Amino acid sequence: MASVIKSVSFDAHDARALATFWAAVFGTDVDEDATPDKAFLEAAGWGGPNIWFTRVPEPKTAKNRVHFDLRAPGPMDDEVRRLEALGATVVRHFAALTTMADPEGNEFCVEPGPSV
Repeated sequence: MASVIKSVSFDAHDARALATFWAAVFGTDVDEDATPDKAFLEAAGWGGPNIWFTRVPEPKTAKNRVHFDLRAPGPMDDEVRRLEALGATVVRHFAALTTMADPEGNEFCVEPGPSV
């Protein structure tokens, strides 16, 4: 039997704040026991990995070696604007995808969703 992804873990300056951002992105809730030291998101849909956030003393210093690729639920530009309103920033914009950063600088990509 092969392994499965149980959870994805993020180092964070403020675990609860970063978890709150990602909960809004994925349409889920932050665990009620979340603190600035540790926070947990249960997967919003069946089969997705859970996400852990843990406070670490050092800041992020380099580009992520692993990142999320998000598929927008509709037009990519609409989703980019929604994520900016939640606190993300655009790093680079291309025709086929937009690279963004979460409030602590972790990069992720947004791809267009289904054609309308």
